[in-house]
Parts: sequence; C-alpha cells; structure tokens
Amino acid sequence: MRYVLDEQQCQNTEVASRREWLLANGIGGYSMGTAMGINTRRYHGLLVAATTPPTGRMLLLSAIDAFVEVGGYPLGISANQYPGAIYPDSYHYLREFSLDDVAIWRYQGPGFTVERCVSIHPGENAVTVVYTNMGDARCKLSLHPLVCHRDHHGNFHENPQYPANMEFQAESTTITNDGVALTIGHKDADRTPVQGWYYRFEHVREAERGLDSREDLYCPCELTYELMPGQSATIVASTDRNLSPRADCATKKPAEFRLSAMLKQAAGQFFIETKHRSTIIAGYPWFTDWGRDTMISLPGLCLHTDRVQQARDILSAYSTQMFQGLIPNRFVEQGERPDYNTVDATLWYANAIYKTLETEWHDEFAFEMVSVLESVYDWHSRGTLFGIRVDGSDGLLTQGVEGVQLTWMDAKVGDWVVTPRHGKPVEINALWINLLRVLEWLCSNLESAGKGSLCARDSSHYRTEAELAASSFNLKFWHEGLGHFLDTVDPDDASLRPNQVIAMALPFSPVTADRAKRALEVVARELLTPVGLRTLGPSEPGYKGKYVGTLPELDAAYHQGTAWPWLLGSYATALVKFSNDRTGAKKVLRNAKNMLSEYGLGGLAEVYDGDEPQSPGGCPWQAWSVAEFLRAWMEDVQGD
Repeated sequence: MRYVLDEQQCQNTEVASRREWLLANGIGGYSMGTAMGINTRRYHGLLVAATTPPTGRMLLLSAIDAFVEVGGYPLGISANQYPGAIYPDSYHYLREFSLDDVAIWRYQGPGFTVERCVSIHPGENAVTVVYTNMGDARCKLSLHPLVCHRDHHGNFHENPQYPANMEFQAESTTITNDGVALTIGHKDADRTPVQGWYYRFEHVREAERGLDSREDLYCPCELTYELMPGQSATIVASTDRNLSPRADCATKKPAEFRLSAMLKQAAGQFFIETKHRSTIIAGYPWFTDWGRDTMISLPGLCLHTDRVQQARDILSAYSTQMFQGLIPNRFVEQGERPDYNTVDATLWYANAIYKTLETEWHDEFAFEMVSVLESVYDWHSRGTLFGIRVDGSDGLLTQGVEGVQLTWMDAKVGDWVVTPRHGKPVEINALWINLLRVLEWLCSNLESAGKGSLCARDSSHYRTEAELAASSFNLKFWHEGLGHFLDTVDPDDASLRPNQVIAMALPFSPVTADRAKRALEVVARELLTPVGLRTLGPSEPGYKGKYVGTLPELDAAYHQGTAWPWLLGSYATALVKFSNDRTGAKKVLRNAKNMLSEYGLGGLAEVYDGDEPQSPGGCPWQAWSVAEFLRAWMEDVQGD
C-alpha cells in the first residue's frame, strides 16, 4: 500500500507536519520523520540505530540539509524548525510525498525537479538516501549531514569533545563517539570538511508534551554533486563499513485498498529478529518489547500473517524469562533487571498459547506449554508477587499493592497511580477463568492422545476450578440496576469502563449472553466512538475528554476517558459472539482505512481524544491497535 500526500496536502503545513512516516529495520532501529521533512520529535531522524538489538536505540544521522542550485541561486529542499522560523523552507517546493517500503519526496521549483528517496536496510543499522535530478537541466546539489550520538529519548547539545574521532576516507566519512562509529558513504561527492555546529533545532511535539524541545547538531562536512538530468547522488549511513546502498530505493508499490492487506502490511513493521530472540515491538518510536503488549498483539500480528512458527518462538522465549509464575512486563535495556509488575501479561500469555495451538496444533510446543501454564497456575494459586493470588473463598484472582499499577490501565504520575484497580478487576478474572479453561482444553487434548501423564492434574480439575470462578464472576460482577458489569469487586467499583468488553471477547468468556447484550448496549451508547472505546463513561466523575497537555496531564487522561483503538477488536468480537451482528462489527472496524493515514502513515494510533473532534495521540504506530483490528477483521467478520 502506498500512502500519498498530494501537493495541496504538502503545502498545508499543519497536515504535512503531523503526518509521520516510519521505516523499521527489523532489529529495533528505524528511520522516521514527517511528510513535511521537519523533525518534530526527538525520535525523528534518518538513522536511529539499535546498538544492542532490539534496544540501545541511538540517533546518529538526524537530517541532511539539502540545497539545489540551477542558474546560480541555491534553493532549499529540506526543512528544519528553529524558534519562530522554518529554514530551509522546502515545503514551498514540495509537490508530493509517498510512503511504501521507501519514503519519497518530490520537489519542484524554478528550473529544477528533484526527488529524494529514503530507504532503511532490513536487518542492518543502515539507511540509503538518494537524490535524483528529475528535471531537464543540470543542477548542483549541496548536502550537509547533521549528526549526533545520543539515546533516542534524549537531546543533544554542543560539546567541544564531540566527536571523539573523525576519519576522512576517499569516499566516506566516519564519526565515532561513545564507542559507536557512524560511517557516511558519499561516492562521487566533492567533500569539503567544513565542521561546525547547527544550533537550536526545535521539536514542537516535545514542546507540546512539556519536555525539553531544543537541540544542537554537528555537521562533519559539505558534500556537493553536479547532476545531469537522470543522475543521482547516493548517501549511505551505517554503523559498519559495509556501505552498499539499498538497490530498490526507488520502487513504488501499486495502491492496495483491501483493509486486510493494509493491516497485514502495517503488522510487518512490529516484528523483530535478533541473534537472541524473536519478539514484537509494542510501538514506535518509544516502546520496546513489552510482555502485555506482545501477548495481546500476537494472535493478530502472527496468526493472520502466516507467522505461526514465529508465534511459537516468541512464546517459548518468554517462558525462559518467567519468575514466580509471571512473564516480565517488559524486556529492559542492557544491564537492567526485568520488571514483573503486571497481573495480566501472563494471563494474556495463556490466551496467546491457546490461539496459537488452535490455529496449528504442534505436539512439542503443546508439551512445553502445558508445563509452563501449570507452573503459572501453581504460583497464582498459592500467591506470587504484588499480592497476586487466588481467593480460595470464590476462586477469583485478587491483586494489588500500594503504589503499583498492575493492569493495562497502568498510568502513574509521580507517586499517584491514576487507576489502581486493586482487588478483583473484571477483565483480569475473565482472563484467569480463560487460563483455567485453556489448561482444561490442553490436558483434555493430551488425554485423548494418550499423553495425559504430561499434565500434573487431569482436565477435570481445571474444569472444576473454572466453574467455581465463573459462578463467582457472574454473582459478583453483574450490576442489575446499571445494566453492566462492575469494573472491580472486593472492593466494588461501578465505574463504566470498557474492561468488561475484554471479558466478553475472550475465547472462554464467563459472561452469559443475556447480560452481554445488555452491557453492550450501554457500552455502545456511552463508550463507543468511531476510533475506539472510551476508557471511562462521559458521565463518570473524573472523565477527561481530551488527551492534550504536558506529560503529567496526558498520563492523567490516559485511562480517564481517552479512546483506545485496540479495544474495538474486543468490541467487534463481542458483538458477533453475542448478537451475531457481523454487519455492525464490520462497520466498527472499517474505519481503520481512514485511521491508517491520519497520524503515523501505515499505522494505527495508540489513543484518540474521547470527545469530538477526536484527534489521534500517543504512539503513532501501536502494535496492539493494528493487531486487534486485524484479528477481529479476519476472525469475526471474515473481511477482505
């Protein structure tokens, strides 16, 4: 699928500066920016390398200032935001931007037409940037690479000790700092080593979040080319000395308008293959691989893109990181210990195991997973970290300790946990019951195959446990007067939230059809929007309808009314499951076509405002948003 901004959109700075593009290299690194060409985030840059794949992300090549000269007057075909000014102002000449496997800008001005193509190298920390003279006359091209060596979460400022080392080879320049070498290949260029600093770049999206938005960048040299019509200047930036350009930089895919194909293409950017593991990135640009996000995303991303073996590899890899019956909340940067502060990641893990085996039964994997899940059951039954344990009186799962957020509604501002949800949350207990049913299903299958000895208990044990918990669930969570499920019990919280929809959509949901239908009517009336489910009903105390402001303000609104696209997957599943309303589910999911092109091009946003007009926010490419749309589209409405 090609995403295209035409001349009118390119000339509209509000549109072009808020449409972002991403090229991921499959090992955690990426190239990212805006259609306008301005780096509006600290995460934007032509080469963000994963120095310890898939983590250790370091911005190396931020941008290339470019000027084209025809008839003696240089005109800018790049753009930077400085305080109160944009320079160069290339958007005046920008006629088209397109994105598929490569990002392409076409600039046209007095006497010139130049195309710039950016292509990331799969499996390598390298990027190719090609400038092609598409006009009828010879032109002079001047390029100024702007570099730094910094963590992609940070900022960079003038430092007299930077860089630690510079090397000028015949057709390349190497800049080394912090033990990382960036080599810029510039075959056929006339290089002038005019080293110096560019000051006070401004990242406006960071300013909006109340963060430090200024940075300085270093220019190691000027590169000039004389280009005849049809000739190109090729720059390759890489963390190693292999400077072979990517050969297919200028390929353009035909347009593809089937939603299934668009979602499958979007899914591809989240997969990571390193020497150490297969994994799924939770979102670009700032997330790495998170346990909860991975397990929610895996069924949609893997099982509907013919990656069943990769699903098994990911699930097996997480089992090696298990501690006291919990998979980690996130894999962390090198030198840190994994975090296990999650009650639901492991429960989603069980669901992902079931969906994977349901898609394709695999004996060896089933034998491995039944042992892993029985260990999960044992630890949860006797009690594990953070107060996570089964309440013997009702078979339900309780959890929570002061100052720690354990469910997916995990925002925290300083010491304030915005939605602690201590006790027995509705989706957590539906997930627990789902896990018990998965164990029952697994052991029953193994018993039928004469392999029942691989289970520590027979299937009837898990069935009995599941039936007890399901009975307690329906007794405690349903509120007849409100017509929907409580969000937590023991202590009770009757706030209208979408977590009950997750409970309805699980393969082994404990929710009865009559109650599901009634609750879905309330959800449709109060929580459903065209781009997601609100995380809190508009009439509830504390509702926040806009996801705007500084980072603390954003976190305070995160689960207090902000709409989340990924929840529409569960809503569509529940609609089909309990009302057989495939038409309604398809209508809910079809809006993804628009959503894929209004923020991160080819991605689905993390969140939207709860109130109209609903603007996208948060992470521009969120894995579980794409995954849940794809899963529900394929499984529930059999969409094309």
